[in-house]
Amino acid sequence: MKTKAIILIFSILAPFILKAQQNDAAKQWSLSDCIEYAKEKNISIKKSEISQQQNQYSLEQSKANMLPTLSGSASTTFSWDKETLTENNSFANRSRSNNTSFSLNAGMTLFNGHKIKKQISQAEANLKSSEYGTQAQEEEIELSILNAYLEILYAKENIKNTKQQIEATQEEMALAKERMDIGVISKSDYLQIKAELASENSTLADYESTLTVNKITLMQLMEMQVAEGFDIVDPNIEGQLLDIEKEGASEVYKQALETKAIVKQAALTVESSKYDIGIAKAGYYPSVSLSAGVSSGWSDQISGYSYSEQLTNQFTPNVGLSVSIPIFQNKEAKINVAQAKLSVADAKLDEIDTKNNLRKEIEQACADLSSAKVQYGASLDQYESANESYDVAVEQYNEGLINSVDFLSIKTDKIKAESSLLQAKYNLIFSNKIVDYYKGETLKF
Repeated sequence: MKTKAIILIFSILAPFILKAQQNDAAKQWSLSDCIEYAKEKNISIKKSEISQQQNQYSLEQSKANMLPTLSGSASTTFSWDKETLTENNSFANRSRSNNTSFSLNAGMTLFNGHKIKKQISQAEANLKSSEYGTQAQEEEIELSILNAYLEILYAKENIKNTKQQIEATQEEMALAKERMDIGVISKSDYLQIKAELASENSTLADYESTLTVNKITLMQLMEMQVAEGFDIVDPNIEGQLLDIEKEGASEVYKQALETKAIVKQAALTVESSKYDIGIAKAGYYPSVSLSAGVSSGWSDQISGYSYSEQLTNQFTPNVGLSVSIPIFQNKEAKINVAQAKLSVADAKLDEIDTKNNLRKEIEQACADLSSAKVQYGASLDQYESANESYDVAVEQYNEGLINSVDFLSIKTDKIKAESSLLQAKYNLIFSNKIVDYYKGETLKF
């Protein structure tokens, strides 16, 4: 019956789930959309959020340890004993007895070398560290999504350029066919144009295949089920190229130290490990505890008193104060303190290493941006020159002033220059976004 109900519910919901998936696939995804979706679905981020929640509970428990404890108990015991008869050295018949007891006990630690306070402070640092850990996971996802997104844009633009080349080559082939038919050019010249068209069609097929693979890569990074209709928004890349400026590594590094989650997490790891020293040193100090309780009971072996009278008469309150003084602990406290200090030293080295690696990455990112800007400028000049040569060659070819071999050679140079410019453009965009990432800016177009 339960299985039938599940099947019925699924059959009702399935069309809506499928429609939601189709809607996701049909819409055009911006970079921000992809990043936010990936953050919601990514398993590593979800696990990091679980770790964060665990640290929240640890903090709550640390604070609760300052409160007194209270416990109550109740028990009843039945026993069957034989009374010894001393006058004839024998045993009487077995008799049953019943004893009932109640107790309420409370306890509270008054002093333990400030151990609990340090544990609370450490739990707060660990919680904050886990929050930055989640943020660091999200930042890694953002970079992966950005790279996959740009790969799709790059493939789409390659396809666009190649299609334009094919259209031009088809016109050139039609003209070559007419010239061959009237004997102006040889068949070999015509076949060279035809071979160029076949080559461009093959290149187009490769780029389309690459686009499909790149879309799958992005969808998988987003933890989205692969769908054929998936597509992304084509932002205005050209408009952003004009605003890109070189960045100084020292200034970017300064901003990164203030914004990057991985740096803050490393600093909190050092802070957390310092509390371990205080917690370990608490082992040198005496601990003072307060206890209090009340108890009472009833027994059917006591005659002459009712149940309530027995409970009243046997009501016994108690208060206690205990002091535990460490005298010899087999060096336990001393070694715990020494190990805690080593943990602090290790955490500090990790923090330095994190900052050093960040600085190196930023220096490389800024150098890449500078190089990419220079390369883009050079590629742009090369493309403009090659494009001018191609325009002239088209006119000469249409007028029959150059043959197919010379024309295709000039066209090949133009295609290569166009490809280099496209690669330089996306390399510049990616390099600029990487620097923005280190500056703590939102990744978007």
